[in-house]
Amino acid sequence: MTTATPGRRLRRAAIPLLALTLALGGCGTDPTIDTAPSDIGATSDINPKERDEVAEGGNLRLAIPNFPPTFNSSHIDADGYVSEVVGWTLPGTLNSDAAGNLAVDNNYYTSIELTGTDPQRIVYTINPKAVWSDGSPITWEDLRAQVDALNGRDVAYKVRATQAYSSVGTVERGVDDRQAIVTFAEHYAEWKGLFNPLYPKQVNQTPQAFEDLYRNDMPLSAGPFMITDINRPEQRITLSRNPKWWGETPKLDNVTYSILDASAQLSALQNNELDAVEPLSTVDDIKIALNTPGVQVRRAPANSFTHITFNGAPGSIMADPKLRIAVSKGIDRQAIATAVQNGLVTDPKPLNNHLFLVGQTGYQDNAQSVSFDPAAAGRMLDELGWKLDGEFRKKDGRVLEIRDAIPQNETQVRIATIVQQNLAAIGVKLLIEPNGSNFFTGVIDPGNFDIAQFAWSKSIFPLGALPQIYAYDPANKLSNFGRIGSPELNTLIKEIVAELDPEKALELANKADTIIFESGFSLPIVQSAGAVGARENLANFGAFGLSSADYTKIGFIK
Repeated sequence: MTTATPGRRLRRAAIPLLALTLALGGCGTDPTIDTAPSDIGATSDINPKERDEVAEGGNLRLAIPNFPPTFNSSHIDADGYVSEVVGWTLPGTLNSDAAGNLAVDNNYYTSIELTGTDPQRIVYTINPKAVWSDGSPITWEDLRAQVDALNGRDVAYKVRATQAYSSVGTVERGVDDRQAIVTFAEHYAEWKGLFNPLYPKQVNQTPQAFEDLYRNDMPLSAGPFMITDINRPEQRITLSRNPKWWGETPKLDNVTYSILDASAQLSALQNNELDAVEPLSTVDDIKIALNTPGVQVRRAPANSFTHITFNGAPGSIMADPKLRIAVSKGIDRQAIATAVQNGLVTDPKPLNNHLFLVGQTGYQDNAQSVSFDPAAAGRMLDELGWKLDGEFRKKDGRVLEIRDAIPQNETQVRIATIVQQNLAAIGVKLLIEPNGSNFFTGVIDPGNFDIAQFAWSKSIFPLGALPQIYAYDPANKLSNFGRIGSPELNTLIKEIVAELDPEKALELANKADTIIFESGFSLPIVQSAGAVGARENLANFGAFGLSSADYTKIGFIK
């Protein structure tokens, strides 16, 4: 594999987020705002500068909407904001350019080689300079401990994904402690996603350590930065240069994350209290950013999408897949796409694939089974015994009433309102239930919803979402929050992730995606347009698209 400079950590798994970069309707296309294509993988927009153009020192001021529920990004409680913070602090194997081309991160590994396919074997040679923040070396034992924790064989580890790790047979010492030989028990196509990021063996040694050691802080890290202060009363997380870092000296002295509700972040950027805000959630936000002195808007489609998840667990009103399909056919996703992205992208369209984004190799429209057809939806509801009785439908005296759990933010409220209007037209009553900071841990993970809206921040390895989200094991649901699946789909997913022929894997993945749609699993809405407000003098930071970031080069122009 080729090499590259250190970068914003790639993820092997998808992570749930509260919202995406979306634009509310009603604004129209403003002549001062250039619409952009929504295809992923075309570009990044980060104000690129060479190291000698960036000043030494400085504090980068950013914000996230809530304190991370854990700093262990492999834990089921982790959200996308966890990865945002810990990405500065942890090792990974790879970096990516704007087109999604991958290369080894030589700060951590001198080489990563696929040395055989029968059995599949990868040799990881760790950079001899690489150490944890206490000075201890990064060794093959860290890789082995992570496999042992994340392979799914011990369900006491509360992991959100097991893909790739569940296919590993052994992790052995190589020529010395700085080399790991990973041998797979079964083929795994996206093996490059392993160890992104890598945690120290201490956090993975026992289920209790996995649960508690990184719950409230990060005792060990190994990036160019490390967390040096977690101030809960003042709602702030501070990262500083890691004195044990062996690579290029970072330009910044510090990175400070304020815990700030998304609705207040743009005002903080205007008031020079933040240096960047991601995402800009509406066209009006973009106008405000453009009219703020010293601020510019950087744009590149991001690797994420918003969707509606259905709760198919036994006892849920949505447990019947035919009812889920009927409800899906009553939702006008094109109307939602137009409403939330008008003026932001050139031609707003709904996303019609669970696995691939528009512009990504493998993307095709598999959403025919849930195409908007309110007349057909009404007929299906009649056949299921849900008959119109006044304004809404009833069955056995029960009103067809669905609870829609959403994060408390403007974009998701807007989407829910459109869905509510759509469903009312076919006699389905939708109750919109906004939620606060415990949305994932208090609502989504325990399944306290009928339908739910949130976003998936995707991995650059798209097939990994299949075992993580769409396979289903009642004993270990991972990120299948809707508890929907089948043995047949599980079998197909195993075949896909073990397929080493890329074209065959894509073909099978789209077959699986069609099945996922036909099961009424979830409804993709739109992919992110990727708008970031940033100070004009902020270099090497902004709308990354598929690319990694070089944490050592981020800073302010001289």
